[in-house]
Amino acid sequence: MLAAALATVASIALVGARAADVEKFTGDPAKGQAFAEEACAGCHAVGTTGDSALSQAPQFRQLSQLYPIETLAEALAEGIVTAHPDMPEVVLEPEEIEDFLSYLQSIQTASSTEKLAR
Repeated sequence: MLAAALATVASIALVGARAADVEKFTGDPAKGQAFAEEACAGCHAVGTTGDSALSQAPQFRQLSQLYPIETLAEALAEGIVTAHPDMPEVVLEPEEIEDFLSYLQSIQTASSTEKLAR
């Protein structure tokens, strides 16, 4: 019984540690939103509601269900290239990346942020 209690405490501590490890971006979410609406909304759902215009394009509010948002920083700096021929190569400056990731982080759904804490 003690082992089960210790395992429970350890798992709660691990969840808390992972939640605390989620990077907090300090950019301007409004600028990130403007970029998303201009450059991405043709295919992706970039807001808190709605479906993506292109069914294969992930909804931005659910990106953290696919991978941690902070992992996009390097790809955005080097250039995101996908197998989808219509997606343009996206390369952003550091401040633009911070703004965009701040926006993405601000619109993640509750289920997305709960997954990050697991």
